[in-house]
Amino acid sequence: MNYLSVENISKSFGELELFSNISFGINKDQKIAFIAKNGTGKSTLLNIIAGLESSDTGKVISRKGLKIEYLSQEDNLNDELTVEETIFDSDNETLKIIEEYEHALNNPEDEKAYQKAFEKMERFNAWDFETQYKQILFKLKLEDLSQKVKSLSGGQRKRLALAIILIHKPDLLILDEPTNHLDLEMIEWLESYFEKEKITLFMVTHDRYFLERVCNEIVELDNGEFYTYKGNYSNYLQKKEERLEIEQAIVDKAKNLFKKELEWMRRQPKARTTKSKSRIDDFYVIKEVASQRRNDHVVQLEIDMERMGSKILELHNISKTFGDLKILDKFEYNFLRGERIGIIGKNGTGKSSFLNIITGQIPIDSGKVIIGDTIKFGYYTQDGIVIKPGQKVIEVIKEFGEYIPLTKGRKISAAQLLERFLFNRKRQYDFVEKLSGGERKRLYLCTVLIQNPNFLILDEPTNDLDIVTLNVLENFLLDFPGCLLVVSHDRYFMDKIVDHLFIFRGDGNVEDFPGNYTDFRVYEDSKPKDEEPVLIEKATDTRQKSEPKAKLSYKEKMEFDAIEGDIEKLTKEKAAIEAKFLDGSLDGDEINKLSIQLQELSNKIDAKEERWLELSTKLED
Repeated sequence: MNYLSVENISKSFGELELFSNISFGINKDQKIAFIAKNGTGKSTLLNIIAGLESSDTGKVISRKGLKIEYLSQEDNLNDELTVEETIFDSDNETLKIIEEYEHALNNPEDEKAYQKAFEKMERFNAWDFETQYKQILFKLKLEDLSQKVKSLSGGQRKRLALAIILIHKPDLLILDEPTNHLDLEMIEWLESYFEKEKITLFMVTHDRYFLERVCNEIVELDNGEFYTYKGNYSNYLQKKEERLEIEQAIVDKAKNLFKKELEWMRRQPKARTTKSKSRIDDFYVIKEVASQRRNDHVVQLEIDMERMGSKILELHNISKTFGDLKILDKFEYNFLRGERIGIIGKNGTGKSSFLNIITGQIPIDSGKVIIGDTIKFGYYTQDGIVIKPGQKVIEVIKEFGEYIPLTKGRKISAAQLLERFLFNRKRQYDFVEKLSGGERKRLYLCTVLIQNPNFLILDEPTNDLDIVTLNVLENFLLDFPGCLLVVSHDRYFMDKIVDHLFIFRGDGNVEDFPGNYTDFRVYEDSKPKDEEPVLIEKATDTRQKSEPKAKLSYKEKMEFDAIEGDIEKLTKEKAAIEAKFLDGSLDGDEINKLSIQLQELSNKIDAKEERWLELSTKLED
């Protein structure tokens, strides 16, 4: 079933043409990722599909009555509402029924209003919906429903906007970098949610594992041409490579033919027959093909690194707390030459603070940080580049010098360096404020690397970078001979560049894990999981204390009698799956499947226990 059709749309801003005559369709249950370089109009295309911008040509046709939700880079949340008010501020009928029921719970003296709200919950089967939306809030760490939106951090606002569109269950979800501001646990939950839910997606993301596990089609805008690839990210890489090989073979063949035809053109007599005119026309077609050049601008990062001495960085019994929040507790580590360490952990466990402690931007409570005399940090923070009004791209680089030293005594100009970072000569004289978010990050990354650091510290370097730039950065980091310390939620990136991990567990607990992210995930999934609460306690406690006592109906009595047996059966199934994790021969796919089954069973058990508690409370009268 076709949900939406894009027909011959184009978009330009002045002389800059983002894309031209793009056409494709989105069908029910498709999960499509859109890949393109930064600055080529990914977000603009999403805005056009969502109806927030108009195209210069063509049109977007959607199915009548189609419900579309759009997660953009910038939210439009009302700062004056609370988290709970924001969630209920919609046209969703089921949410309004739940809101009415929650209001009745908070006003137990009005038994008539409660009974009416309770009957509505029953009639529209809103119990399951309530359980699902509270689970979404729990997984996205939005437990405090009374918090004002204006007091939320940028990451919390993004998660709230994501929660709202998931709760609304639209026909089509349009997502612009949905994994930004999510920690690894949240990303894996979202991945699992999209895998099992029958939901139609069109999204932009740089998270390649997310692409691999969620998407069943990838569309790419490359050098002005639009390509479609069925399958996941691995299939896309394979098919794209095949396409490039075919294109190169066509160009090579055209070059050879061009040489022959050029010789004929030079020998041809002035009098032209009809046949020769036709051949001349063909010559110019061949010439055009033979002159094609792929404008990939593969970046070659050859920055000259300063020599490292024997002492690198030593951390001796360092401790740090912020109020009641403990970040580090007598942490010890001595860095060795060439170490490559990744840092992972939930949001709020102190990952960025740890980097700021190392670089001296945050003082420690106790302990010692000793930095070797030869160490020169290059620190890429989440704050990004500071934009000065009227400053041009090339002027940002020239603040660090007209020329940048490279290896073997060579040097390049600031302009040449920018070209290597995918900024052509024309783009170099654009104002920085005109750059896309990803282009600004790329420029900032350039300013960090050209300072010749021998110890690179990167805090979420993959946010807002396109996949082309990510590949460039990864290739540089694989060749980088110095020390590397990186915080990232990009699992593919971490797997490729780090040797071991610091796991920030919270409450000052930091573990050193010998391996990359996939090694860690397999290890974690092999351990029996503790059950997690799915619902937010506020609603549960209120219901226990506030609900008026009422006798069970016949239907409720039958349900109550069956629930205990259901819980026992589900618990046995859960124990059987947990036992399978002890089998050391399980591969990664089997472990992932078992993990999903285990989570689904835990959710079912929690929902059954919630309902049992509700019915048993009514029996106590």
